[in-house]
Amino acid sequence: MSSERPLKVLLYSDDRTTRESVRLALGKRPAADLPELEYVECATEPAVIKAMDKGGIDLAILDGEAVPAGGLGIARQLKDEIYQCPPILVLTGRPQDAWLATWSRAEGAVSHPIDPIRMAQVTADLLRQRLSKLPATTA
Repeated sequence: MSSERPLKVLLYSDDRTTRESVRLALGKRPAADLPELEYVECATEPAVIKAMDKGGIDLAILDGEAVPAGGLGIARQLKDEIYQCPPILVLTGRPQDAWLATWSRAEGAVSHPIDPIRMAQVTADLLRQRLSKLPATTA
């Protein structure tokens, strides 16, 4: 299932320590059967929208606790506005907030504090699903 090109992961949080925690949890590759990850970091909502509109993102990880624009609202907006939007994983404030992830239409959710094992599992599952839906490309 591994392909030549790295998988682009958009990582949004206004808090650089949250972005760093996610990067550390996922590393270069969340699972051995997946290509390496290339991160596109965003600290503001306009940067997220611009990067997603540009295309080429395989997974978006959005911090639901970000301010002033939370990742849950951004997730819902992206799902409404982008045709065949890539999968979205939201970071919630606590496990009990999983219903908010459902409202946002995100395909996955991980709660703060970030558990590296859970983060890698959910990310890998979403990326595998994404790769299974993409047309085969020749490098």
